[in-house]
Amino acid sequence: MSEQPVIPSFPIEDQIRGLVEQLDAYIAHYHGGGVEFVSFDGKIVKVRLGGACLGCPLSPMTLKGWVEGTIRQFFPEIEAVEAA
Repeated sequence: MSEQPVIPSFPIEDQIRGLVEQLDAYIAHYHGGGVEFVSFDGKIVKVRLGGACLGCPLSPMTLKGWVEGTIRQFFPEIEAVEAA
């Protein structure tokens, strides 16, 4: 009888934090900007944009379209992503 592999279960906040870190790596590499996880209250994720995103006129689109869109794709129960 073979044993089933143990699949670790991580709290949703840790999963979201990991996804934001992946987004940060991509944004930093390709655009010179950054995104940092700040908090999660169960419904709203707060992040901080940095690097080239600071003062960029497209940063609201990055926040809502890219960061929020990606997070909600994986976590549809999240109501919003906001700047901290």
